[in-house]
Amino acid sequence: MKAMQVQEANGDFVLVEIPVPEPAEGQIRVKVEACGICHSDAFVKYGAFPGIEFPRVPGHEVAGVVDVLGAGVSAFKEGDRVGVGWHGGHCFQCAPCRRGNFINCTSAKICGISYDGGYQEYMVAPWEAAARIPDELSFVDAGPLLCAGVTTFNSLRNAGARSGDTVAISGIGGLGHLAVQYASRMGFRTIALSRGEDKRALAKELGANQYIDTAQTNVAEALQALGGADLILATAPNAKVIGELTDGLSARGKLLIVAAAADNVEFAPFTMLTGKSIAGWPSGSPIDSEDTLNFSVLTGVKPKIETFPLEKANEAFEKMMANEIRFRAVLTMS
Repeated sequence: MKAMQVQEANGDFVLVEIPVPEPAEGQIRVKVEACGICHSDAFVKYGAFPGIEFPRVPGHEVAGVVDVLGAGVSAFKEGDRVGVGWHGGHCFQCAPCRRGNFINCTSAKICGISYDGGYQEYMVAPWEAAARIPDELSFVDAGPLLCAGVTTFNSLRNAGARSGDTVAISGIGGLGHLAVQYASRMGFRTIALSRGEDKRALAKELGANQYIDTAQTNVAEALQALGGADLILATAPNAKVIGELTDGLSARGKLLIVAAAADNVEFAPFTMLTGKSIAGWPSGSPIDSEDTLNFSVLTGVKPKIETFPLEKANEAFEKMMANEIRFRAVLTMS
């Protein structure tokens, strides 16, 4: 089969022919139809994830069909439409798993890092890593929802905000363009925050009630003029911007961070003493991904994507890293 493989740290994705893998006990084999490209795939390309081994096939936005079942697998059957996201399996035995907190499993696997991911025609994964894909979703649309989708949907629904609350989405990119759609459809008063007037029409199209151009307006002052944000979801990985968002919160508002900013976030502790809070959120387990996919079908949420054939993974990755993709890149196998 064909695969795009990283053979050493800082290497390109190389098109190789490798044997089709056979599932071991407790695994399924997936015939990959599409795989999204995520900024986190840079961990593989640059060898930045601790303990990663090469060669490695990246990809954790995998959508396809169950092809073969390993021994002992009864939760799925051949022909099932499934996806595998960042969370690539758990042990069921550690304290977090015993409490049902699979996303924080102490032995959690990561698809495309712990084992070969979706930049290939077939892949094997632990059965518990798979999420069912509704028939109404195309594989191309499902891929990004298994990462950017579940991250934003799951964080918003667990943030404590209620219908009618003011929720601001900082950044309208790969994560943010989905977050605006989810927030709107969850019944929040949705405020989109981004740079440039060129994003205003897009924000409204996605469902935002209001748009604030951060290049022209003091964000905190603009949010306070609206009564303050009960929740701000930070989707853009800019530590300086994230730190400034705290001043736009209501007295007991929450800043929820899903953007993986590399630098430290600074804020004034005194301004937090009214009861404001700052938190982060991991993406979600496979059942959270299923909820994301089903909610997306129910409410019409769709990612905006650009597709590339598997062989053009290098081109797609470079465009994504240069912020030239609007808004998710997806590799297709045919």
